[in-house]
Amino acid sequence: MLLDRDGTIVVDVPYNGDPNLVQPVRDARGLLDRLRAAGLRVGVLTNQSGVGRGTITDAQMRAVNARVDALLGPFDGWFICPHAPDDDCECRKPKPKLVLDAARAWGIDPARIVVVGDKESDVEAAHNAGASGIKIDGTRTLADAVAMILDRA
Repeated sequence: MLLDRDGTIVVDVPYNGDPNLVQPVRDARGLLDRLRAAGLRVGVLTNQSGVGRGTITDAQMRAVNARVDALLGPFDGWFICPHAPDDDCECRKPKPKLVLDAARAWGIDPARIVVVGDKESDVEAAHNAGASGIKIDGTRTLADAVAMILDRA
């Protein structure tokens, strides 16, 4: 399974380049550990346009990701688009490349991947890759998404 970073597993701090600002969402560690205990691969899928926009550096993004990994990992992969929206790259969600990269890295069919995120682009990236998507929002939480995934496993 792939999880969006900001707004899904950590509180969204726009263009965060400071690891000290990383704060997991409620119960994230326990929920991710439940997925791992069920034998599921858990990776992070994230657009980080702050790098492409020059708002944060690649090193700052990596430091934030390392803090997320320390608090919520270990993760089975990080799949990152560092480009700005105007770059017209192949990896920015909702394009499917990052989901397909994860499937290739894990040696599985994309149809076996579930993407969980807080934006429609997360769900669209999943669908565009032939995977499943779950959008968390005011009515569906990360806990709800994890329960749905574990019910399928």
